[in-house]
Amino acid sequence: MDLPVSIVTKRLPHASPKVTVYYPVVVHLPNVNVQSRINHAIITTLNKLLVEQNFYDANLVELLANFELKNNQRGILSLNLIVYSFTGGAHGMTVVNSLTFDTKTGKQYTLKELFKPGSDYVKRISEIITQRIKDWDIQLLDPPFKGIRSDQDFYIADTSLVIYFQLYEITPYVWGFPYFPIPILDLADIIQPDGPLDRMMAFT
Repeated sequence: MDLPVSIVTKRLPHASPKVTVYYPVVVHLPNVNVQSRINHAIITTLNKLLVEQNFYDANLVELLANFELKNNQRGILSLNLIVYSFTGGAHGMTVVNSLTFDTKTGKQYTLKELFKPGSDYVKRISEIITQRIKDWDIQLLDPPFKGIRSDQDFYIADTSLVIYFQLYEITPYVWGFPYFPIPILDLADIIQPDGPLDRMMAFT
């Protein structure tokens, strides 16, 4: 079994007390090139989020950035970068961006790459979420649910694939982030052999 990777929390230096940015840095990996690749992807994504969330806006009132580890085992690292900003108005805005890596190669996975080529993963996942929306009586902004994007936001958490949507993407603000955990076993026939989901499923 692959051991968890070591992660330290760094804080971005900033002169303004209204900005607080914490982010993860992978350390002590045997392969420094892999470690560099993962950390570069994290920083690049974080920088993009900070720009989108008004980091450089003169009207910025507050910005808070943090992260959550969702999976750090069996050679798969999956984490969320979370950035909240407030520039005035009724409420601030939060964005979540997830990254999933193979800790041996540094490869970052897209949703499509978790599944066999040609498999209709979009249709399959959309059908599952459609049923969950009905079961949980989730209020949609524009019913009925149109299905997920091919590059929908996701992370891996133990033996589940978690598909989620940004604020206002499919639901009113009051619903927050709609998260849909899907047991990997429910997708077993279409997952990519030796891919992240296959690796996680091997221990179910």
